Amino acid sequence: MTDDPIVTDNHCHEPGCSGEIEDGYCNVCGAPARAVGSGPTSASGSSATSGSTSVRSSGISTKLSSTPIGSARRSSTRPTRRLHVSGSRTQHLGAGITTVPSAPVPDPRSVVLAHPEVPEEKRFCSSCGAPVGRSQQGKPGRTEGFCPRCRTAYSFAPKLQPGEIVGGQYEVVGCIAHGGLGWIYLARDRNVSDRYVVLKGLLNTGDKDAYEAAITERQFLAQVQYPLILEIYNFASHEGAGYIVMEYVGGRSLKQILKDRMVANGGKYDPFPVDQAIAYIVDILPAFGYLHSQGLLYCDFKPDNVIQAGDALKLIDLGGVRRVDDEQSAIYGTTGFQAPEVADVGPSVASDIFTIGRTLAVLAMEFRGYQSTFVSTLPPVADTPLFQNHDSLYRALLKATAPNPDDRFQSSDELRDQLIGILRETVAVQAGDSAAAHSSPSALFGSPTAAGADLDWTNLPALRVDRADPSAAWLAGVSLRAGEQLLRVLEQAPAQTVEVQLAQARAAVDAGFFPQADALIDNILTENPWEWRAVWIAGLAALARADFGAAQTAFNTVLGQVPGELAPKLALAIACEKGGADDVAEYLYAVCAATDANYVAPAAFGLARTREKRGDIAASLNALDLVAPTSGAYVAARRRRAELLTGPGHGLADFAAAAASIENLAIDPRERQVALVAILTAALSEVRRNGEQPSTRVANVKATEPDLRAAAEHAYRELAVLTSDRSLRIKLVDEANAVRPRTLV
Repeated sequence: MTDDPIVTDNHCHEPGCSGEIEDGYCNVCGAPARAVGSGPTSASGSSATSGSTSVRSSGISTKLSSTPIGSARRSSTRPTRRLHVSGSRTQHLGAGITTVPSAPVPDPRSVVLAHPEVPEEKRFCSSCGAPVGRSQQGKPGRTEGFCPRCRTAYSFAPKLQPGEIVGGQYEVVGCIAHGGLGWIYLARDRNVSDRYVVLKGLLNTGDKDAYEAAITERQFLAQVQYPLILEIYNFASHEGAGYIVMEYVGGRSLKQILKDRMVANGGKYDPFPVDQAIAYIVDILPAFGYLHSQGLLYCDFKPDNVIQAGDALKLIDLGGVRRVDDEQSAIYGTTGFQAPEVADVGPSVASDIFTIGRTLAVLAMEFRGYQSTFVSTLPPVADTPLFQNHDSLYRALLKATAPNPDDRFQSSDELRDQLIGILRETVAVQAGDSAAAHSSPSALFGSPTAAGADLDWTNLPALRVDRADPSAAWLAGVSLRAGEQLLRVLEQAPAQTVEVQLAQARAAVDAGFFPQADALIDNILTENPWEWRAVWIAGLAALARADFGAAQTAFNTVLGQVPGELAPKLALAIACEKGGADDVAEYLYAVCAATDANYVAPAAFGLARTREKRGDIAASLNALDLVAPTSGAYVAARRRRAELLTGPGHGLADFAAAAASIENLAIDPRERQVALVAILTAALSEVRRNGEQPSTRVANVKATEPDLRAAAEHAYRELAVLTSDRSLRIKLVDEANAVRPRTLV
């Protein structure tokens, strides 16, 4: 394995992040620097959910169910990038997208327990799991003894007392917590400026598995150095027991913060706001990327194991960390978070992804039954407001916690990219009916092309080529973009890699060769049922053939695999609109318009169309107003705005607004006159029906019949001059004569 080249670009390349690289890490999102020349995340490395997804029964999610497309996944051949850490950096929670409240850092001495004791209800035998140390006949349970079932020794009493010196260096201050692997003590490092450190001992010195886990930490975890991961300093012995010496991090765990929120909420569970919950996971995920790049698995992720101190996060409790190829050590996990396959096949990157998905669900909602009824599944959408209101997040959780490990996100980077997109969407949608002011490049899709009132599959973003594909460089040199000639060129590719096949399929759709496109798509999916990009092209082909039901199914499937991407949302919106599902289309158009500036124009026109269909002209006008003057679609938006205001049921004020919409537009002179004729004749009809309003001006003309007639006559004659068709020109002159002001002879 070779290391990445030296990074010379200081800009963070994570989607949606505006940070700068400091000491190898982004000062906003915390992501490691990408090497110059490294490509985006491999699109072919994404997975697809193969298990059936039940039809959703509430809200928008009801109509956005996903579709299975495969059952076996090939192992990824893409090399793992090694990461290097040096120095420190400033961390800002929220990935530069949202704001996460700072967590106070208490005086270390204030967290020391006055009377350290493991509650009786948490005392269990480490060997057989039977309750131990419980009260009997009014007598308190023993903190040390033997299991009555298997006779294994147990001890829940702290082994260290304040003032004791461990390893000749660490002075014990007191106990601060207890957990699955033992008591945790606060101590001062006498050899390093009396800094506070943490000593982690064994819960039960007779527990061989726990002891071996501690030894494992001593052997390789001291080499783990990453800003988001608690640092292991040393391993010390004292009176026959071993203690891990760790960095002390103040603050509170996410579980403790949730408990604080519950107390403040009168004892009722109060989850984090959705954007904050996602932000926590987005910000801690680079730690998993680092561990996985080192061939390590975390195994036991949960809210307890992330501490927020001020504006920084730390991944703590490395007791369950193990090497990917370790088949001997004890496996540590927590019910409700651990992946279902771990007991049979052991942990993996995919099982770590499962724990991350479960943790996100617990942070974002009151997940009742997550350790019992829904120990490895998600609750029904119909019973879960979070899923009803946040479809993209639901899809991400569904994929992260899929029963089959092959159906999950295949890396922490892949999951993070999608969660960043979902975070941007969540924050944007909370702002209501507004247009995005900023855009964020996607690693998987380009940007949609400009479109006016009509939007079809040809305007949708193109797939980005995976630069890890062997044919990527060759494809970059192909200048043809569509047509039969492009197909012939692609047939001459040096190798028929997946990128070449995808390009062939897209070219076949562009050329209208649908049977050929279908055959290519089927071949790609036969080779790799998880290649969702082939399903994307199948959706384009379905739209081109006006098979809107098939298009909806295809884009639904794609959205299930990349729920943080806007391209499949826009594509699904088009398919739903053309297929008659206007309510879903309107929702998706609104999401696109609010989230990314590159999507505002096509989404705004879609919003305007769907709202006009249900008769809400005011809302349709609001949608068109989302298109900024700097957009290439601005002129079309203003023209369409004028047309809507000139329609039936509008009054003189609307006609005046219609004229104002096109007044300063740089448009074709004939188009301007066509619009002006429509506005003036509509105003004239209104005046003749309901009377004159001299105080109102339409196109700089008083709303009186003589003035409007004169202006309309002039507009007709100007239009006739600009019209090349002789018969139409004569007709326009006749209209001018008919509308001219009446005179008395």
